[in-house]
Amino acid sequence: MRVSTAASAASKKWQPATDRYFIPGGASNPTVVPLAAARGEGKTVALTFDDGPNPGETTDVLDFLREHGIVATFCVIGENVLAPGGAALLRRIVAEGHVLSNHGTSFADMGSWTFRHVEQDLKSNLIIIREAVGNPSAPVPYFRAPNGNWGKTAEVAAALGMQPLGLGNVIHDWDGNDLSVPTLTANFHAAFTPGAVILAHDGGGDRRNTVTAMKAVVPEKIAAGWTFTLPGVGTAAFTGAVPGQLPSGSSWQRGHQ
Repeated sequence: MRVSTAASAASKKWQPATDRYFIPGGASNPTVVPLAAARGEGKTVALTFDDGPNPGETTDVLDFLREHGIVATFCVIGENVLAPGGAALLRRIVAEGHVLSNHGTSFADMGSWTFRHVEQDLKSNLIIIREAVGNPSAPVPYFRAPNGNWGKTAEVAAALGMQPLGLGNVIHDWDGNDLSVPTLTANFHAAFTPGAVILAHDGGGDRRNTVTAMKAVVPEKIAAGWTFTLPGVGTAAFTGAVPGQLPSGSSWQRGHQ
């Protein structure tokens, strides 16, 4: 009997390796469409921080968030978790009620990687994170692609129980941009659009000016009635979004809510 081309292609569709010991990331019904909206409506945003944990800036960010009662999402890199002070910072992030996102074991761009290569890296980072936290089933419900270069990563992340997390409104606080406090402060202001996910960095370089800008803008926004939540279902006008980014199109609800 001749198998149809469509059936043959379906039978060869990529699937993650069978591993009865693997514990998924914890997202509920993740999709392959990167999510880039905050839960809630109106003057609500989700703060996210990439490339940590990083002694110094991550500590300052956590101190500030605790002072203002803000929950955020930290997209962490495995080699930074393994670096001196990284594991302690990760445990603090979790202990203070923030949410983790897998950001790969290193700063490597995964856009051209094979399914298997991506799978190995994401699973390795889950192990690093969970061993540092001391919980083999610690929830890591999001994955954000390094450099926003998705390739095959969104499909792999969803299959491993992590919702791909889009870039949202970026403040352009990475090398090659104007990293002065006035510019980053202006960028932070512009990133506050209703329902947006805001992307800043607490690692990957000297992020002290990012922290300074955040400390200037966020209290003003709180006074103006803005609230802070996690990425999820919402509406947003992404005036500062990266061109070509996929729109929000999936939901994620924490298992205990």
